[in-house]
Amino acid sequence: MADILQDIESPMATDITLRVETRRFGPFLFQTGVDFAALTLPMQRVDDAHARFSTSPLAQVANQLEREVIATSIYGTNTIEGGALTEDETSAAMDLDPMQAQEIEQRRVLNIKAAYERARRAAIDPGWELSIDFMSDIHALITRDLPHANNQPGQIRDNPKGHVTHVGSANHGGRYKPPQHEQDIWRLLEGLIAWHHDLAAAGVHPLIRAPLVHYYYELIHPFWDGNGRVGRVLEATLLQAAGYDHAPFALADYYLKHIDSYFALFNACRKAAEKHLPNPNTAFVLFHQEGMFATISHLHDRVNRMVGILLFDTRCRQLLDSKAINARQYTIVSQILAQGGPVPLAQLRRAPWFVSLYLKLNDKTRARDLKKLREIELLFLDVDDLLWPGCIRPKKVQPA
Repeated sequence: MADILQDIESPMATDITLRVETRRFGPFLFQTGVDFAALTLPMQRVDDAHARFSTSPLAQVANQLEREVIATSIYGTNTIEGGALTEDETSAAMDLDPMQAQEIEQRRVLNIKAAYERARRAAIDPGWELSIDFMSDIHALITRDLPHANNQPGQIRDNPKGHVTHVGSANHGGRYKPPQHEQDIWRLLEGLIAWHHDLAAAGVHPLIRAPLVHYYYELIHPFWDGNGRVGRVLEATLLQAAGYDHAPFALADYYLKHIDSYFALFNACRKAAEKHLPNPNTAFVLFHQEGMFATISHLHDRVNRMVGILLFDTRCRQLLDSKAINARQYTIVSQILAQGGPVPLAQLRRAPWFVSLYLKLNDKTRARDLKKLREIELLFLDVDDLLWPGCIRPKKVQPA
């Protein structure tokens, strides 16, 4: 580290910089590079949303929420990098024993799951700090047993003569040539670790530090493959270690839904820095904070819905126990609730399980059962003849 030239401003300053000289790539500048005043309100919105989320009844649905977050996050971060599985297929692959994963796509899912588990253990360790060893561990987990002509899990890239790595595309602001040689990459990763330490020591907010580490890590692009997935895990680990629950990993889904902006901002901020424009990194950090706010708000709504479903299910069981509804009616509500959304009335009437309930009963009994469920609002029928469970009231309901 002796040959790294540092220009660290005082903790009270608006910018903290670190200039690293490399042998072949040339100088590389790490800089906070953000308009702190412009980020104050977005950060406050994120923290307010997280405070409300943290006081919601998470304990009642923690396990289910955790699984949903992991599945959605793995799907998001994997799809960004070309993964072909659907979200349902991703969720199913998560349950496979690693020895059962015969397909490459399944292996990609299990690898990311293992990397998340490693990251989450690190985040709850009071002594954990960002390090090159941690980056290599995450990379090794993410790319284990995946075919690639050059990549070796956990090993820093060292381009041979004539083999040039480029990042980005013309559709997202242009292509960028990151450092090509292992010695330069090591030096820049050491600089990134030292610079992040200085940011933390100066009290720079994690909602600024984490995306900046993500951004500069991707500019260094230290491995042959898996850099995007590793960068998002690094960002999530720093946020989780700072006390943000669930949202840091779920943020990958936001990046997927706004993938063009996500990719374009790397180039936009890099070019702004090359032109020496003021606060070149503001746009990327602001994008990250908007994503955190949207993600936390979505998770909060999801928790409320999950708790509502639990309370609704409890009410249905109580009505069954008190014989206010019969076993057939309870089965109908349970089946519709399990669908997670509305069921067309015509489809319900054709469903084999529904038909079997009334094999020895007439149409009047069937109609009476459904009418009773609507009268006591265990089911709603909307104007499009869709049946909704009573915990979700559609905008326009047909009278019972």
